[in-house]
Amino acid sequence: MFRPRLLAAMIGATALAGCTVGPDYHAPDLPVPAKFAEAGAAASPANDVDLAHWWTAFGDPELNKLVHEAMSEGLDVQTAASRLRQARAAEAIAHAQYLPQINADAGGNYIHFSKNAGFSSLASLFSGGGSGSGNSGGVALPGDGIKTYSAGFDASWELDLFGGGRRSSQAAAARVGLAEWDARDVAVSLAAEVADNYLKLRTLQQQETVLRAEIARRERMDSLQAHRVQVGLTPETDQVRDQASLAQTRASLQPLLIQERIQMHALAVLLGKDPGALIAELSAPHQDVITPPAIPAGLPSELLRRRPDVRAAERKLAATTADVGVAVANLYPKISLTGAAQLISTALSNLFSTDSLQATAAAKAAFPILDFGKRRGEVKERQEERQQAYIAYRKTVLGALRDVDDALVRIQGERQRNKQLRVSVDSAERALHAVDAKYNVGLVDLSAVLQARGSLLNQQDALAQSNGTLQEATASLYKALGGGWDDNTLKQVEANQPVSLDGKRAQP
Repeated sequence: MFRPRLLAAMIGATALAGCTVGPDYHAPDLPVPAKFAEAGAAASPANDVDLAHWWTAFGDPELNKLVHEAMSEGLDVQTAASRLRQARAAEAIAHAQYLPQINADAGGNYIHFSKNAGFSSLASLFSGGGSGSGNSGGVALPGDGIKTYSAGFDASWELDLFGGGRRSSQAAAARVGLAEWDARDVAVSLAAEVADNYLKLRTLQQQETVLRAEIARRERMDSLQAHRVQVGLTPETDQVRDQASLAQTRASLQPLLIQERIQMHALAVLLGKDPGALIAELSAPHQDVITPPAIPAGLPSELLRRRPDVRAAERKLAATTADVGVAVANLYPKISLTGAAQLISTALSNLFSTDSLQATAAAKAAFPILDFGKRRGEVKERQEERQQAYIAYRKTVLGALRDVDDALVRIQGERQRNKQLRVSVDSAERALHAVDAKYNVGLVDLSAVLQARGSLLNQQDALAQSNGTLQEATASLYKALGGGWDDNTLKQVEANQPVSLDGKRAQP
């Protein structure tokens, strides 16, 4: 057992442990603009879009289902959850590192002495010769043995006089926060990636629908053309040219089908499935054009609170600041206390008596004298890591502001382009009807008809692509605003529970 004087010394040393060296952390207050540079570019009425589940604003049940499955089964989310659990375990280790460590031990020991040892003859004289069959006492003759039993405790404690342990705990806690925000950032990126691939797929399928409608129309026209050739209204060369144009249109369908399969494969992998798992589910073209929701941009100050990558960068800065304190504490002396209390006896019958008590206590102080600059070099290294983390934090903030402004200007520009393309499609349709009518009465040749058809197809395809680009730009804005995570979803993923569509706990 520890003696009173040693206990008093430990208490006194603990009272001195109020000094914490190294810099204290204060979250940086970076100036941000009062509004986004492109705040008026995509101005739209405010709505009630849930930023945590922004994909539901597109009104597409299939998209909702895919994002839900990705949040529950996606390998990136599972990896982030595992890293978060690992960070929590590391935090527990850091908290315990500078607390007293107590261990219990118990054992038995038997020593058998050789009969042929060099002192056996002399020992036999004093014992009257001969040898026994065993001995449980404290002395044994050659050929005999000694049995001992022990049970007790040992304790050790490195006093945290200069706050190295506290700084280590602060760093571990900050890294838990870093892992939490990294997990949220993974959720944001995953939701955006699923939406992006899904919207690209639906855009391709919309282009396919336009192309197939054009092929069907040209096939009907080809039948009429064949009839006109038979009755002598048009030359056979017109039919040959029309068939060549039809074959070219059919050939342009295959690249779309290939790219659609590639998007389906990408979506399946994001959901943690084999590449072909979603082909049957997603092969049917989407009949309706997905209308992107209107969203307000908000304020830059809100963005810094919402963006997981910004919050993660701030937590990394906090962790590196605490690491400086750990390195500074290594410049100062370290004091450790050790002690052991054991019950030792050669017989179990009196092992637990006071006469079997054996206790030791020790105090050790280590003073750094000469290390050729190693410890101070470590301090400088940690200080530079802290500086790099601060620069990375500033860069992340600027990148977040840019992401929002880029998305806003893309939306505005694509809205204007989309509006003009709709006018262009209407004009191309009217022009084709007029040319068809003139061709039917022989006022123009087939070249004019083919040119009008090609123009309409190109305009329709461009409009389909513009619709998709507008949807993808809107999804990018949601991601830039930090949408796609909530605390309930993170807790469910960390606990390996199914994730519900609304972020609440799913029923088993």
